[in-house]
Formats: sequence, C-alpha cells, structure tokens
Amino acid sequence: MERDQQTNITEFFLLGFSDLSPPLQATIFSFFLFAYILTLVGNGLIILSVSFEPVLQTPMYFFLRNLSFHELCLTTVTVPKVLEDLMSNERSISLLACSIQMCIFFAIGVSECIFLGVMAFDRYMAICQPLRYTSVMNTKMCYQLTVGSWVIGSLESIGQTSFIFSLPYCRSNRIAHFFCDVPPVLSLACSNTFINKLTVFIACMFTAGVPFLLILSSYINIMSSILLIHSSEGRHKALSTCSSHLLSVILFYGTAMFTYLRLGTHGSDENDRMISLLYCIIIPAINPLIYSLRNKDMKAAVKKLIFKIPNKMN
Repeated sequence: MERDQQTNITEFFLLGFSDLSPPLQATIFSFFLFAYILTLVGNGLIILSVSFEPVLQTPMYFFLRNLSFHELCLTTVTVPKVLEDLMSNERSISLLACSIQMCIFFAIGVSECIFLGVMAFDRYMAICQPLRYTSVMNTKMCYQLTVGSWVIGSLESIGQTSFIFSLPYCRSNRIAHFFCDVPPVLSLACSNTFINKLTVFIACMFTAGVPFLLILSSYINIMSSILLIHSSEGRHKALSTCSSHLLSVILFYGTAMFTYLRLGTHGSDENDRMISLLYCIIIPAINPLIYSLRNKDMKAAVKKLIFKIPNKMN
C-alpha cells in the first residue's frame, strides 16, 4: 500500500494563502500583481538603460544589468503561478512542473549569491586597485564571471533537484507554501531526508558562504582604502558606489540564509511564507529603486529612456 501511495502522487497542491479569508486573498493578489509589475518595469528600465546608454558601458553597470535580469527571472518563476492560484483556487501543480520550478528557482538563487560576490570583487578592484581595474575587469572577464555564476548555479540546482525528487512522497501532496521551495517539499517525503538536508546545507554553505566571505573581505579592504582618502567628496563618491550593493547583499543573504540554513529546524509555515515574500517579491521590486535613487548616472539614464520611449511611439 505504501508503494502504491508513493506512485499515486503525480501532482501537488500549493496551499499558499488558502487559509486566509477571500477579502485578504484579494488584497494579497493586488499586492503580488503590483509588486510584479513594479519588478518588471523597474528592472526592465535598468536593463534597457544600461544596454543603450553609452555612459553606462562599464563593468559596474554591466553587472547591475545582469543582477536586474536575475531579479526578473527570480520573480517570474514564482509570481505568475501565485496569481493564477489566487484567481482560480485550484492550486494544483504537476510533479514535473514542481520540480522544474524548484530547479530554476534554486539555480537563479545560487547564481545570484555568486553574482553578488562578483559585484563586490568589482568594487574592490575599482577602489583598492584602480590602476589595474581596466586590465583585470575587461569585457572578457566580465562575461566569464557572469557565465560562470550561471553554470555553477545550474549544475548545483540540477543535482539537488534530481536528488530531492528521487525521494518517495507518500505523506501528503499538500505543500504549505505558495511555490515549490526546498524546505516545504522535503517535509512531505516519507523517507529519511537527513542526507538531502545535509547536502542542501553544505551546498548553501559553499555557494553562499564562499561569496559571502569574498564580499566581507572585499568590503574590509574597501573601507580601509576609503579611510585613506583625504577629501570628503572622494570618500562620499567611493561610499556611494558601494552602499546600494551592500544593502542588496544584506537583504538577499539575510532572507535566503535564514530559509536554507535552518532546514533541520521546524519553523512555522507563516514565518517561512513571510520570509519567502521578502526574497521572491519585495527585494526584486525595491532593488531598482535602491540602485537608481542613489546613483546619479543611473537616474539620469532611466529618465532619458522614459522620455525617449513616448517620443519614439509618436
């Protein structure tokens, strides 16, 4: 019977926000829709501005454009399905679709962790090694670092997802989440998941811990170099190029590590759901504001693009 029950599970049900009243679900739908539109518009403007503005053809903005692409993908993997579930109340997702969603989401998340480390290294080279910056951070190096982050993220994600979905699932087919994330899916497996949790933990420590140490080391050296700058204007300019990235690191790493490094503990579904809202919805929506509002060149390029679009339409 247990074996039959294992093979009968061909789809999951994403409980998401089904425990809330219809008016609250309608409010959440509006929030998700608004945040998704804001994410698409904000990150889309950054991608287009960096692509077409000659002033922004530097490694820093090249990496910023790729970070915006990460945020777009991260949100698009989850939010449309959430909106569909809130509208239809069906909430079902096939086993294959669930595994694909988890695989893509995990790949983007791992890649973004590495990519934030790459951006910190870029700032280190620009501030601490300015004479070597153009020779080290050339176009070839920028593309190699970007492709490398995606390759590592994809390979790790495929391996982890395959390992997770090779488990027998017989306890339930109801996922206490709004998307197929690793912790809630693993909790439904009817076999011992200690090895799976351990491999996810080790993978997260490697793909998040190593870039985090790189970020920490980079900013220790950056702050040491900034303190040696005599003019207040020079210190302010150096700090302004790092503050946006540092805030993104704190937001992304803080929420992601809280989720994936506590796989062995039992947190409440509501808390897990709220933390996921931060890194799935809120952070991708506010990152364009963080980078554009604190950067004069970025702000000018976005304004130029916004005014240029209506003129071309006319």
